[in-house]
Amino acid sequence: MLRPMPPAAALPATPPPARRGRPPKTAAERDEGNRRQALITAAARLFRSKGFNGTSTRDIAAAADMQSGSPFYFFQSKQALLHAVMQEGMASAVASQAQALAALGARAPAQEKLRTLVRHHFEVLLGPGSDFIPVMLYEWRSLTPDERVSIGAQKDAYEAVWMPVLRALHRAGRLKARPEVARLFVFGALNWSVQWFSDRGTLSLDELTAQALLLFTGDE
Repeated sequence: MLRPMPPAAALPATPPPARRGRPPKTAAERDEGNRRQALITAAARLFRSKGFNGTSTRDIAAAADMQSGSPFYFFQSKQALLHAVMQEGMASAVASQAQALAALGARAPAQEKLRTLVRHHFEVLLGPGSDFIPVMLYEWRSLTPDERVSIGAQKDAYEAVWMPVLRALHRAGRLKARPEVARLFVFGALNWSVQWFSDRGTLSLDELTAQALLLFTGDE
């Protein structure tokens, strides 16, 4: 004798399809990410103002409004935190530089691309939240040899974007120096601005960019 089928409501529900990709972060994971970022930001500010040797992990924890031992939950040492500061700064600079050029467009004239690159670099060096790259300039010797290799690779990727622009200007006769040498002079001049520029002075970053372009190519 055949048994009647159970009503549809009694049948087991079909399981929902498995979600692809990384599962969303939990509240605890998001909080840890925020705390880690707070430590990096506080460390960058203090390393720039007090120097790596003059800053303690206790100083960093206090600036991030954390307990004195909190940095060691996220970083093995103050040295590892310095490395993270530079990694964060270079990664952000590479990404924002790419965005600035993408917004300009691939067909823009080389002089416009140079203006965009110079203006962006001043923003990285001197704009709001600009502690990361100056720390790299000040504290390069505080890195271990292996750390210098990894940060150097990021720095090379950032500066490599400038070379096609400098070569195009050189071919057009608007840049007289050899492009590979010009790159060294350009970054030397721009980076030194962290030593003397003041946002309370008479030059805005746009005006500073115009002066730099006059120096490099004779055009604003």
